[in-house]
Amino acid sequence: MRTSRTALTPAFLLHHAPWRDSSRRLELLTREFGRVTLFARGVRRAGSPLRAVLQPFQRLLVSWSGRGEAGTLTGAEIDGPAMSLPAARLMSGFYLNELLLKLFERHDAHPHVFDDYAVALLQLCGADAEARTLRIFEKRLLGALGYGIDLTRECESGAALDPGGHYHFRVERGVARAVEESPATYSGASLSSLAAEQLNDDRSLRDARRLLQQALSACLDGRDLRSREVMRALRRRELRG
Repeated sequence: MRTSRTALTPAFLLHHAPWRDSSRRLELLTREFGRVTLFARGVRRAGSPLRAVLQPFQRLLVSWSGRGEAGTLTGAEIDGPAMSLPAARLMSGFYLNELLLKLFERHDAHPHVFDDYAVALLQLCGADAEARTLRIFEKRLLGALGYGIDLTRECESGAALDPGGHYHFRVERGVARAVEESPATYSGASLSSLAAEQLNDDRSLRDARRLLQQALSACLDGRDLRSREVMRALRRRELRG
């Protein structure tokens, strides 16, 4: 089997773990090759120039060589300005990373998802609303996975949604008109706001969070997200404080 070589491809580090005495196993999201696994030899040594480069949420240019499923990192450099998430938004960044790790197979390229992820990180680094950034990324991710939701029409009649109406959502079917409002229904206005990626009010954000978590849970097939549990625990602690 021939050794393949890849040079300076855009990437983000999603996860890393110790490997052997001084190396690391990296999970990367690349724009051209999707999610890839690489072994970074010697990067845990104090003198390694790559220690400071291989950081989560930093856009990189990476090079590697290898045969089979996992390759060996041969180089990495920062692509563009240095980036770091504010401490208060780190868990949101790790949540996005965990979604990508759990939902994407290796070597399945989705350039648009890479670009959406890059935009989401920039927004989390800035002053954009955190919840809105997460919901829009989740919506677009579902579309890339083939689970896009039609939030403009009823699944059975095909009628356009009524902003003043209330609707049920079923992952396998879509949106259906409800007889009356209940804690389990969604307002037509909220669904239209999510479809247009506006989400400029608290009600639409709450409805979007419920609906998208329902859809993502079906994709995760019962697997838990550790980052989501940590975020819930932090919110409970804040409420008690």
